[in-house]
Amino acid sequence: MNKDIFLTNNLSNKKEKFVPLNKKKIGMYVCGPTVYDNPHIGNARPLVIFDILFKVLKFKYGKKFVTYIRNITDVDDKIIKSSLEKNIPIKELTKNIIESFTNDCNYLNCERPSEQPKATDHIDIMIKMISELIEKGCAYESNNHVYFQVNKFKDYGKLSNKKLEDLIAGSRVEVSENKKSPEDFVLWKPSTDNEPYWESPWGKGRPGWHLECSAMSKKFLGNEFDIHGGGIDLLFPHHENEIAQSRCANNTKTFANYWVHNAFITMSNEKMSKSQGNILKIKDFKNKTNGQVLRLALMSAHYKQPLDWNDKLLEDCKNTIEKWYDLYLPVKNLSKISDDILLPLYDDLNTPGYIANLHQLYDKALKGQDNEKKLFISACNFIGLLTETREEWLNFKKKKSLISEEDIQKKIALRDKAREDKDYTKSDLIRNELLDKGVLIEDKNGKTVWKFK
Repeated sequence: MNKDIFLTNNLSNKKEKFVPLNKKKIGMYVCGPTVYDNPHIGNARPLVIFDILFKVLKFKYGKKFVTYIRNITDVDDKIIKSSLEKNIPIKELTKNIIESFTNDCNYLNCERPSEQPKATDHIDIMIKMISELIEKGCAYESNNHVYFQVNKFKDYGKLSNKKLEDLIAGSRVEVSENKKSPEDFVLWKPSTDNEPYWESPWGKGRPGWHLECSAMSKKFLGNEFDIHGGGIDLLFPHHENEIAQSRCANNTKTFANYWVHNAFITMSNEKMSKSQGNILKIKDFKNKTNGQVLRLALMSAHYKQPLDWNDKLLEDCKNTIEKWYDLYLPVKNLSKISDDILLPLYDDLNTPGYIANLHQLYDKALKGQDNEKKLFISACNFIGLLTETREEWLNFKKKKSLISEEDIQKKIALRDKAREDKDYTKSDLIRNELLDKGVLIEDKNGKTVWKFK
C-alpha cells in the first residue's frame, strides 16, 4: 500500500509523487488575500484546502520541519480604489480587512501559517530584487516605471502550458506606451500625491503585485522551495510572472517544484463574481451557520474540481456533523491516527475519499467501544472537524434560534391541544412556525421532542 504523498503539479500537468528538496526543511507558499474588501466564500476554499495540506505535511514529516507562508497584500490598486469608494484612509481599510480575514480564518478553524508577512513590511527587498533584474538585463526603466522584459525569459508560459502569443491574446494585457512589448509586466510604478509611496531609485512609487510574492517567498523560503499554492485564477498571469522574475533574479532553474491550484466555487454552475452579483461573504454566514459546516462543505468536492455552492450542500453538511456529534468524546491527542486512515489525503488531497473514510469509522464506532469512538473523533479532528465540544455545538444552534425554550414549550403545548382537537391545519402551522425559527419537532413514542436545527 503506497503511503507517499502525491499532488497534481500544474507545472507538469500531472499527478506526481511529492519529493521534498529537504525532508527537514519543507516550504509551502500560498498567495493570501489582497485586503480591499471582506473575504468571500470563494476565498475560503484555498484557506481550507491548504490548511489541510499543511496538516498532512506536518503529520508526515514533523511539525518543526514544515514552514507555511501565506502573504497579505496590503498595497495594490484595488486597495486604493476601495479606499476612495469607501472614503476611509488606506491604513484603516487594510487594518479592518485584515482583522475580518483573521476572524474568518478562525471561524473556519484554519491554523495560522508559520508566517503571514505583509507586503508593506518588505518594500526594501522588493526594490533590491528589481535592481538585480535591471542589472541582469531582464528589466528596464521607462518614465518612472520598471517593467520585466518577458522575452528575456525563454520558459515563459511553461506553467500555463501555452505559447506566449496565445497567453497574450487570451488575457487583458495592460497597454502602455512605456513598454517595449505589450506582454511586459510592471515591477514598479509611480504614485500620485494621494497614493501610498516609497522612495526608490526610480522615484516615489510602489511595487507591482506580482513582485511582492517573489520577494516574500525568497525571504522566508529561499530561492527554491517545494510547494506554491493558490486559486486557479492566479495561474496566469500572477504565478507565471512570479516564476519569470524569481528565476531571473535568483539565477535558478526552478522556483517552486510543485504548483497546486484549487478550482473555483460556482453558484448554479456559474463562477462566483461581482459581475454575476452572486458574491457571498464569509462573515454573512457567521450568525446562522457553524463554521464547521462551511469547512466540511468546502472539502466536499476534490480541490481540482469546481464546487457548486447551494443550500442543500450546507444542509447536508450540517446534518452530517449533527450526526457525528452524537458520538462525541473529548480526545486530547491524535496519536491513534494512522497512515492507512490518511491514505485518501496522501493521494492528492482526496478530501471526499477521506470523508467517506470518516463515515465508515462512524459506523464502526456506533457499534463499538470508546476506543473506536476516540479514533473516529481523532480522524475528524485531523481535518479540523468536531474540535468544539458537543455543548459548544449545541449552544451555537441555540444562540441562532429566534425563540426561547420557554416559548418552544408553549408552542408545543398549543400544538398538542390542536392535535387532540384534530385541528391538523393548526398543528402543521405551529410546526412550520417553529421550523422557521430554527426548531425541529418530532413525534416519538407518543411524545413531542424538539431540537435546534
